[in-house]
Amino acid sequence: MNIDLKNKVCLVTGGNRGIGRAVVKTLVDSGGVVAFDFREREKPARELAEEITAAGGRAQAFQADITDEFRVKRMVEEIHDELGPIEVLVNNAGVNRDHSFAKMTKEEWDEVIAVNLTGTFNVTKAVLPNFIEAGWGRIINISSIVGQRGNFGQANYAASKAGLIGMTKALALELAGKGITVNAIAPGFIDTDMTAGIPEAVTEKIKATIPMRRYGSTDEVAPAVVFLASEQASYITGHVMSVNGGLYL
Repeated sequence: MNIDLKNKVCLVTGGNRGIGRAVVKTLVDSGGVVAFDFREREKPARELAEEITAAGGRAQAFQADITDEFRVKRMVEEIHDELGPIEVLVNNAGVNRDHSFAKMTKEEWDEVIAVNLTGTFNVTKAVLPNFIEAGWGRIINISSIVGQRGNFGQANYAASKAGLIGMTKALALELAGKGITVNAIAPGFIDTDMTAGIPEAVTEKIKATIPMRRYGSTDEVAPAVVFLASEQASYITGHVMSVNGGLYL
């Protein structure tokens, strides 16, 4: 199947590393014009945009804290002015602050919910009017297997990612008649900065529970995003696509 996103303007939140970085590159490879935001780590974000531009693609980095609704609105305006109206939104930005619930602080709870869930609300809210006006749009929320089945020490992260699944299904119902699809992807354990900090002994135990006996790669998640952004996925909405090596069925 040949997926062509030629000249479609895409926004990927948290696009400067991990899954987001792979999504940015894969969308560009499929012909998309990609804006991506970063909160910190400006240098790798600028370098990614420069790398893509040097190779003949179109990508631009924007600094924004997605928990700040006014900055998000301004960022969307900047993207519109510089690249055109956004047509594909990938809500990927996320953080984790892991502790058992008994030891979890209110600050750790608030930060994860603010970025992972409220941040997604802010960006979607800012982009949605253009989608409705155009009568076409794709919203793809990056959830997690943790939002589907929970995980020890991640009550805040699980709540935020489960919230994204609920939000996906509700928005899919609201927007199905307006030419806009809303789907989620729930990755399992993927080789990223987030999993790199897990001790090796724990990593081996985790891999032993995965039917494929390995972590996935970011390049195995990104194509799922591109498919859901395409015309080929026009009759798919409210779906949660699991990319987890068989760990959760």
